[in-house]
Amino acid sequence: MKAPQTLPLSDIELRSDLDALRARHRARQLAEAVGMALEDRTRFATAVCEVAGTARAQGYAAHVRFSVEHLRGCGQWLSARITATDPALRDLDTLPNDDAAPTDAADGIAVARQLVERFRVHPGADDTTVIDMRHPLTASARPIDQRNAADIVRTLGQEPEVDPVAEGLRQNRELLRALAAGLRSHTQVEWLNSELEATNRGVMALYAELDDRAQDLKRVSEHKSRFLSDVSHELRAPMTSVLNLTRLLLDHADGPLSEEQERQVALIRHSVQTVTELVNDLLDIARIEAGHSTLRHRVFTAGELLAALRGICRPLLASDAVNLVFDDDEADTVLETDDARLAQILRNLLSNAIKFTERGEIRVSTRVEMGDMIRFDVRDTGIGIAAADQERIFDEFTQIDSHLQRRVQGSGLGLRLSRNLATLLGGRIELVSAPGHGSTFSVIIPRRHPDWAAQSPPNEAASHEVTVP
Repeated sequence: MKAPQTLPLSDIELRSDLDALRARHRARQLAEAVGMALEDRTRFATAVCEVAGTARAQGYAAHVRFSVEHLRGCGQWLSARITATDPALRDLDTLPNDDAAPTDAADGIAVARQLVERFRVHPGADDTTVIDMRHPLTASARPIDQRNAADIVRTLGQEPEVDPVAEGLRQNRELLRALAAGLRSHTQVEWLNSELEATNRGVMALYAELDDRAQDLKRVSEHKSRFLSDVSHELRAPMTSVLNLTRLLLDHADGPLSEEQERQVALIRHSVQTVTELVNDLLDIARIEAGHSTLRHRVFTAGELLAALRGICRPLLASDAVNLVFDDDEADTVLETDDARLAQILRNLLSNAIKFTERGEIRVSTRVEMGDMIRFDVRDTGIGIAAADQERIFDEFTQIDSHLQRRVQGSGLGLRLSRNLATLLGGRIELVSAPGHGSTFSVIIPRRHPDWAAQSPPNEAASHEVTVP
């Protein structure tokens, strides 16, 4: 059933100055009956008293009607409508609040306007002035219907006549409590403002310190990258010379070698190759982190890439107990990106899978995903990786302790480099693993590198043989 828009509660004729106190008393009673909080009751009752007193001060008759109004979309409001036969009251609402204005009357209107949520002065019938004051009922208050309104009216009719002196004293006490609460709130606001200012100063100082630390870290990172780059360049030349010399020795360019000499030279060559790979990885990481790495775009198919990887990685299997499988479901899928960088990532992932898989299989599969992305999965049946270690393994020089780790060789740079390269190709690396249940490393990159896609139209008809370093 739709609630009435207006529920009348009480009417008071303002014939004398004491009737302003009666109006205040009634306003406070009604505000309490409809569930207003103490502060709102005091504000509403004081506003009614101020306007009623102003209307009576002009010497004209006035009338106040209290009701509960239901405003569309705004809930219920307690309303006090004062109708005065003095048409000059409406002019008080527009007077400036200064010494030239009729101070008492104008100030009464101004005070009342500030105390209630809605205040309106407008002309009424027969040259009267109507002042509407409304204050909202709280959302937690019970809704007022016709039965509630009738109960309120009946209860008010049973109460004794108001004592003007007692009501005046009550008004003073309530105003003093409101003033004390206001002072406490003002003090709290000042204290909170001072605390906020102190906090703001602390935050600004923290931001400045963080900015300094960020600059320091940037400089350290630049120094590290420059150091790695310089050292790598300095090491590559002598190691290349050693590799060339060992190759000549093993090719018997200066005469035959004994079996023991060949074994020792081969050992030297293997060690130098291992260090060379480490230096190359360090140089790649330094270039990427310094933003100096360049990409060489090529057009190729997934099948060509996997074929090249198959030829390189099969000889790395140390046992027939591990089967290396390449799925060619997406062999015809065309990619436009840096084939050498992508192959370097997959080669690192395959090398790790081979090192840490004693039996079972290592399977490489490919599938196209939404957003024109392509996923390469390297799934093994190896020892697996604990959840607590799955982020650590992408740090530089980090290796997880295991019975196989003590037997295999590695620098701890491969996964860090692979993640950096995947980011360079516009993609990412994901890992799903559990101890004893193997691991799946996934490389997800755009089929067409974003830089190339923005500069040239698709050209899936062109393809070139993939070169895997």
